Amino acid sequence: MNAIVAVDNHWAIGNKGSLLVRIPMDQKMFRETTIGKVVILGRKTLATFPNGLPLQGRTNIVMSRNPNLKVKGAVVVHSKEELFEELKQYASEDIFVIGGSDIYDMLVPYCKTAYVTKIDYRYAADAYFPNLDEKPEWQMTEEGEEITYFDLEFAFCKYENANPIPME
Repeated sequence: MNAIVAVDNHWAIGNKGSLLVRIPMDQKMFRETTIGKVVILGRKTLATFPNGLPLQGRTNIVMSRNPNLKVKGAVVVHSKEELFEELKQYASEDIFVIGGSDIYDMLVPYCKTAYVTKIDYRYAADAYFPNLDEKPEWQMTEEGEEITYFDLEFAFCKYENANPIPME
C-alpha cells in the first residue's frame, strides 16, 4: 500500500476542509500516479472533489462511519477490517491512500511507500500528515529537484517504510 500527499514545511495538508494550495504539476503527478489504481479516502475528502464525486479512472474506496452512506461509483467501507477485506482483491502496489488526515493517521503505518510533494512554505492549517522525518522506520529514498511555481518552491519526494504493518 502507498500514500500520496502534498505537505507544507510542518507536514500540514489542509485547512477548513480544503487543500492548502493547488499546484498544477502536483495535480498532474497525482493523476498520473493514481490513474487505473485504487484510492482510499474519507468521506470528508470525497466532499471536496468536484461535485462530491469519486475520481474517474480509479477504483474509489470511501471510508465512513455512516452505515447508510452510499456513493455512486465508489465502494463504501465502515471499518479498517472491512477495508482490509476489500483490499485483498488488489495488488498492494496499486493501492493509494489519498486522505484526509484521519485516514492517513490510520493507514500510513501499513504503507510501504509514500509519495510526498514537499512545499517550502508554512500555511495556516488544521489537518496534518504524519511527519515521516520523525519516524525512524521511514527513510527518504528520492528527493526531486526543487521546482518553482510562481513564488512557491516544491519537490517531489519518495519515502520508504522499512517495517510496514501487514494488513490482516
